[in-house]
Amino acid sequence: MTVIVVAACPIGLRGHLTRWLLEISPGVFVGKVSKRVRDLMWARVIDMVRTGRAIMVHHADNEQGLDFKVHHHTWHPVDYDGIQLMLRPADPQPDNDSEQKSGGKGWSTAGRRRRYGKR
Repeated sequence: MTVIVVAACPIGLRGHLTRWLLEISPGVFVGKVSKRVRDLMWARVIDMVRTGRAIMVHHADNEQGLDFKVHHHTWHPVDYDGIQLMLRPADPQPDNDSEQKSGGKGWSTAGRRRRYGKR
């Protein structure tokens, strides 16, 4: 089984993937293809995705039975004691000085002006 998820990609790439896989939801393709076809499809995805993102999950002969490939994505696969996990980057911590300068967290510009009497 192979699953490919693409986001912000050209329509032509989605059309190309429907030659071998079923599109079960916008940008989500599922099917069973050989290793050779899967590798050629992934090479085509990398060529056509441009500024978009792509993730592929496919069968592999390992403990989990699957493997990941990622292109232009913030999440990356990492090996943790022989298990592939997706590493999600931590959210940056807000700077306390910038919150005080802007009038506090959660206030819009219009709300700050109304609250502090500025125009």
